[in-house]
Amino acid sequence: MLEADDLYVFPVDVWIADGVQWVALNLRPLFLAIKWPIENMLAFNDYVLNAIPFPIFVILMFLLAYRLASLGVALFSALALLVIASIGVWAEAMTTLSLITTAIVICAIIGIPIGIWCARNNTVWGIVRPVLDIMQTTPTFVYLVPVVMLFGVGTVPGGVAVVTAAAPPLIRFTNLGIRMVEQEMVEAGLAFGANSRQLLWEIQLPLAIPTILGGLNQTVLTAMVMSVVVAMIGAEGLGLVVLQGLGRLDVGRAAVGGIAIVLLAMMLDRITQKLASPKDRNSKPLFRSLLRFVQGERINPAVAAERTH
Repeated sequence: MLEADDLYVFPVDVWIADGVQWVALNLRPLFLAIKWPIENMLAFNDYVLNAIPFPIFVILMFLLAYRLASLGVALFSALALLVIASIGVWAEAMTTLSLITTAIVICAIIGIPIGIWCARNNTVWGIVRPVLDIMQTTPTFVYLVPVVMLFGVGTVPGGVAVVTAAAPPLIRFTNLGIRMVEQEMVEAGLAFGANSRQLLWEIQLPLAIPTILGGLNQTVLTAMVMSVVVAMIGAEGLGLVVLQGLGRLDVGRAAVGGIAIVLLAMMLDRITQKLASPKDRNSKPLFRSLLRFVQGERINPAVAAERTH
């Protein structure tokens, strides 16, 4: 009987290794260009966050959480930061926060436009969707091997890995949010002479914001998880604290890093959840927004015809 071991084994591992090695040798300028903005943004965020005095930073986060979310979230954020400082990992937490902030900004810059493009072009979505499937089902540790080969080790390559792992949810939710906009709203905008750009910026994006912010919440949590994994390739922060504790069998040190990571993740999750879940989800503000658009930028058919040509 034919067994699986009797079949010819294709050297896929060798092909992949040779392919990655060829890319690393021949496309090095491209990867240096990708690394440069992440490196500079990460250095700037890390400098700013570590330069802010601890009491001022707690007050600023309290005010920011209160403005974006609620008083309860603001109080929890302040308490979480106080606990992180009291267990002696404040500097590491700021480094992790700078890594997460950098990753979120870059994911938004990359993910939202790609999500919009996917929503407006089914062919693009058909190509991007399997790529996102692969990116989201690939174990996080697998990202580390090509990242190390292409970018080296350290916090900056860790940032590249975080961005790569955290971008797919934002792309998916942006695409989903725009596709979920009611067709009646789109038709109403077209009836009043809106062109493609106005339809996107004045109708589709405002109505898709809750869904996009839900994707941002998932991106934040994914980036938080990945920020711990990238400590294995030399990224600094709370993940390195946990890794050091495991390497030395120091349960206390690992637990301190874990507690700080959980508190930081919960703080960011509560803030972004509130952003994605407005209290009033009825349709009246949406129709008022459309009415303001129609009244403020009424376009007659002749002007619309001119713009389309």
